[in-house]
Amino acid sequence: MSSSTGQPQGSRGLEVRSIDYVPLDERHGKVSSIGPLWFMSNAQIGTLAVGLISITTGGNLIWSMIAIAVGVLGGTLFMAAHSSQGPHLGLPQMIQSRPQFGYVGALMVWLFAYLQYAGFNIFNTVLAGQAIGASVHVGSDDLWFWAVTIVAVVVALFGYDLIHRAERYLTYLTVAMLVLLTVAALTHLDVPASTFNLGDFQSVPFLAQLGVAAGYQISWAVYVSDYSRYLPPTTAGHTFRYTFWGSSLGGIWLMFLGAFIGAAAGKDFDTIPSIAATADRLFPGFGSIALIIAALGLVSVTALNMYGGSLTLISSIDSIRKIEPTLTLRIVTIGVTAAISVVLANIASADFLANFNDFLLLVLYFFIPWTAINLTDYFIVRKGHYAVAEIFKPNGIYGRWGWPGIIAYLVGFVVMIPFFSAGTLFVGPIAKAIDGADLSLFIGLPVSAVLYWLLTRKVDVAEEARLAEAEYAGLDAAAHKHTLIE
Repeated sequence: MSSSTGQPQGSRGLEVRSIDYVPLDERHGKVSSIGPLWFMSNAQIGTLAVGLISITTGGNLIWSMIAIAVGVLGGTLFMAAHSSQGPHLGLPQMIQSRPQFGYVGALMVWLFAYLQYAGFNIFNTVLAGQAIGASVHVGSDDLWFWAVTIVAVVVALFGYDLIHRAERYLTYLTVAMLVLLTVAALTHLDVPASTFNLGDFQSVPFLAQLGVAAGYQISWAVYVSDYSRYLPPTTAGHTFRYTFWGSSLGGIWLMFLGAFIGAAAGKDFDTIPSIAATADRLFPGFGSIALIIAALGLVSVTALNMYGGSLTLISSIDSIRKIEPTLTLRIVTIGVTAAISVVLANIASADFLANFNDFLLLVLYFFIPWTAINLTDYFIVRKGHYAVAEIFKPNGIYGRWGWPGIIAYLVGFVVMIPFFSAGTLFVGPIAKAIDGADLSLFIGLPVSAVLYWLLTRKVDVAEEARLAEAEYAGLDAAAHKHTLIE
């Protein structure tokens, strides 16, 4: 059955659909709803910590902000470009990797995607739990880790419509808090004048900040279609700007704020206490209010990760053994993702900032080749023409192993290795030769994209388009049959 909004739901009001196609009569919503969702995804204190990378490695504030702006805007271009795929294809993001990597071959990128969902949720759970604990002074951080996880699970289970609704209302509350926090920082924090010196340019902190900011934005690319796939196909051409400006504004605002607070605090910066102390300078008690609102934002993005993690797990299981994507499977996979997050939250809480920096760099490296290949395939090779029904066939036209995608991915990743500068984890030989500056982003993107384009020159796009047209009518019928089974 379907809800009045068209969102498929089960008997308890939980979203039924997962990796399956969304039929046209269940499409609903306004494209403008994407803006608040992507603003809120970035307007949380995990993003604030991203703005500290340059400051903590010796950079000054003005060049840190320039690096943040360039990195965020550049990374968001790639991330937002995926947004039209959801309404056009009616599919979540990662299942769309099958045409490039194959029915089984896509498992390679799904593994990295799931590591991202779980990894970000660990960090988000830690921050949210600590924020609530520091504001209410009741219970241990462990208790709040569990509370955050349980609330996020409930939101993720109800799914798409509740996520959009929650993000919209949280946007109003968060913007008000951020305006006041920004005023507090600008009027009550002392930042050395020397940190605004444009003549004090240092390439290593600048490139590190630019790379991490871009990587943070690109890392959202694996989510994008998940939250636009219920929109009507006619909205596909408008999704880019709402995604781009929502995500960019949230990212730049929070990273700028993090860099400014970090520059004022110096070595004394500690994410939760520093935010509370800055807010309390505006008026007593604002620190606790700001942390509670920030924690709500982290809960919402934790729900996003559980939702996306569930979709990725179901896709992975389906690639190994053909399954029916049922509501029960959604519940189980969300539960597994939640359990990983809450169990590992304590491990990630030590030396948070250093771990977060290294994690972001790893995310960037894994998804540079993927986003290049996926976008090249969608916009240049196949120009949006996919036989959607074939994506769910183990022996369909896209094959079990998509060697062009796999080869382009592996080559793109390997050629980046000498340019890696992943904190304490690994520094490649070329990065060492240029004092640790990370240029891998500028290598992996063009190499993966161009190689994939060259390897797919013989793809018969016209034949795929004809097959898609022939199978199109059956898509809706099959989707409704699945909903009736539920």
